[in-house]
Amino acid sequence: MSGFLRRLLSIAARPMRRDRGRGGYVVHPYRGYGSRHEVFLMGRVFRQAALGEVIPRYGMLRDLADILRRLVRHGLPEATVEVTLGENVTTVTTDRDGYFDVHMPLEAPLPRDSAWHHAELHVVLPGVEPVQSFTEVYIPPAEADLLVISDIDDTVMYTGVANKLRMLHRLFVKRAHQRMAFPGVAAFYQALHVGSSGTAKRPILYVSRGPWSIYEMLEEFFQLNRIPVGPILFLREWGISLRKPWPRRAEDHKYDMIQHMLSMRDELPCVLIGDSGQHDPEVYARIVHEHPERIRAVYIRRVERRPERERAIDVLREEIRHTGCDLVLADDSLAMAEHAFTQGLIAEEGLERVSQASRP
Repeated sequence: MSGFLRRLLSIAARPMRRDRGRGGYVVHPYRGYGSRHEVFLMGRVFRQAALGEVIPRYGMLRDLADILRRLVRHGLPEATVEVTLGENVTTVTTDRDGYFDVHMPLEAPLPRDSAWHHAELHVVLPGVEPVQSFTEVYIPPAEADLLVISDIDDTVMYTGVANKLRMLHRLFVKRAHQRMAFPGVAAFYQALHVGSSGTAKRPILYVSRGPWSIYEMLEEFFQLNRIPVGPILFLREWGISLRKPWPRRAEDHKYDMIQHMLSMRDELPCVLIGDSGQHDPEVYARIVHEHPERIRAVYIRRVERRPERERAIDVLREEIRHTGCDLVLADDSLAMAEHAFTQGLIAEEGLERVSQASRP
């Protein structure tokens, strides 16, 4: 338990280490996503306290001090953030908690030989040096013919969300190489990425119930398991503070983020992937009702066998059947891949790789 607590403290303190204890104003952007016509990105401007010289540079005391700094830091309201992407420039103003959303129409086209584009952010504050940062914005290539949006927890990797203590242990204590990817999931996502043609380069976007503090660990996990790294990991900003001690509901966040993703490329059909343990089937069914001709399939990984839960999912399946979208409750990645192959979403070679990777 002591190791668990130390690891938990270290993870919670990680976002504070960038300033090396100096404190001051910070602009923290998240990766963006868009199309050839517009992009979307978000971030926050805040001020955090400095550490005294008596606090050691490493160890539990430093982690505790950084967590306290994180709790008492406050967002900077009504700050002007200038965002530059290529020759496109726009300004936005932070809300009362220091957060900002950028919806930037692309009046000047970006280079077409790259999917990733460098955005610079600039904040001028009275009496202090300007605050600068940068982030990356992903724009899918023109040949992309499908958008894949996937949950992470208990969909790509096992976290045990039905068991909260086990979930916290796997989420915060296990290192990236110790986290368990579901058999065949990497091969299935690779098959979806390249499509039936083998060259589609489809975007795969991920939404998670986790906090931004595990962002780097998830990226490492994806790379180690050769799972296609999505252009953006829209993790939920838990936003726990003294003023707001409870995080925002995960299902509200997921619904809003998926709507954003769909609006960026409104011509692309979409596949949604999640698990049966939380609210994914309900959220995804709502999306299907609102976009009845756009969602090609909904894949739900079965993570527990509760008769009342399965009956609820069966009801959702019947409710969306008239749209032509299949809701597939699957025991494993192979069952998802078999359905995707029959729908022409992946190639036969991709299905065979999933089959091989799923064998014990």
